[in-house]
Amino acid sequence: MKNILLACSAGMSTSLLVSKMEEAAQAKGVETKIWAVAQDKAESEMENADVLLIGPQMRFMKNKYSKVAKEAGIPLDVIDPVAYGRVDGEAVLNKALELMGEK
Repeated sequence: MKNILLACSAGMSTSLLVSKMEEAAQAKGVETKIWAVAQDKAESEMENADVLLIGPQMRFMKNKYSKVAKEAGIPLDVIDPVAYGRVDGEAVLNKALELMGEK
């Protein structure tokens, strides 16, 4: 089971992306738990995640989250703005898997 956490400003703008990522994971036969939270919940949710992807509108938070992610032993990155804008669940899923060393 791959636990993929997405963080965005309010936790709502990524809900469609979560659905698209889940569809892509199912098509690939990858068992996942994917969820999105608002920026103020991201740090506490990291303990349940294998990877953290940050919405492009929050790229300024990467340094803040990096310390907590490093302590938790999870990779993190900013979601590609083009993939985010296109709601390209497959591309974002592939990035998450790559960060986890699964691709």
